[in-house]
Amino acid sequence: MSRYTDGPLPLRLSLQKLARRYRKIDLEAIDIIRHRWVETVGPVLAARCTPSAVRDGVLVVSVPSGAFAQRVSRDEGMILEHLADLGSSAPRSVRAIVEN
Repeated sequence: MSRYTDGPLPLRLSLQKLARRYRKIDLEAIDIIRHRWVETVGPVLAARCTPSAVRDGVLVVSVPSGAFAQRVSRDEGMILEHLADLGSSAPRSVRAIVEN
């Protein structure tokens, strides 16, 4: 059986395959996390901190300052617990990145 199909793949599937192959990014998981972010961390944190990617099981969160990075780190257990229902796509750790 050939790995090629008779027709083109939908763009979404092509991008997912490409992202997983080169950067091990889970596009579906980050989309779900973004939609659930306010209920996961609350409105105050969600207004300033943005989930940007899930790479190799690590949820990368963009934050505006070191204080928010500390808050995300402090809340890591709660964040992971809230996202555990994502199964094999659930992040195993959280990393805050300060971006101005």
